[in-house]
Amino acid sequence: MDDLDAWLAEAYPTAYRTACMVLRSPVDAEDAVQDAFLRVWRFRDAIPAGDGRRAWLYRVVVNACISRVRGERVWRQRAGDDALDTLPGKADPQHDAEDAALGRCLLDALERLPEHLRVPVILRYYSGLAEREIAVAIQRRPGTVKSRLSEARRRLADDPALNAWADVEVAR
Repeated sequence: MDDLDAWLAEAYPTAYRTACMVLRSPVDAEDAVQDAFLRVWRFRDAIPAGDGRRAWLYRVVVNACISRVRGERVWRQRAGDDALDTLPGKADPQHDAEDAALGRCLLDALERLPEHLRVPVILRYYSGLAEREIAVAIQRRPGTVKSRLSEARRRLADDPALNAWADVEVAR
């Protein structure tokens, strides 16, 4: 039991960030992660050993998030939340403002992706899961994950708002 508590405590920050990216609301993300962790606790005997644990946990977290999205459609109502603003950092206010604007632009572009493309991108690039782990988490084949990531990258590359930022970066 202590091992399970330690594992969940260690996994909480990344699970919460993943839920924030999917739901676009810190309050709803916290609720989704708590729901997911309760499910993990209830079904603790089903937790796979070894390498499968992480992917299994994210499957539970993603399912909890998707249940909230489908049931309440909260992410559409929460588009103005500040939960995912970039963290303060550098002493250059201009650079910080540009980073925050680019971060908001990227989050808006992610939000425009359909759910079946957005979730794998979040799991890959924000949660750091490998393609095989994503396949377990979203209950799809690895080839499906690979094609969804490819399609999402293509759509993001074609996004006019993100392209405008690419032009700004080239000008620097």
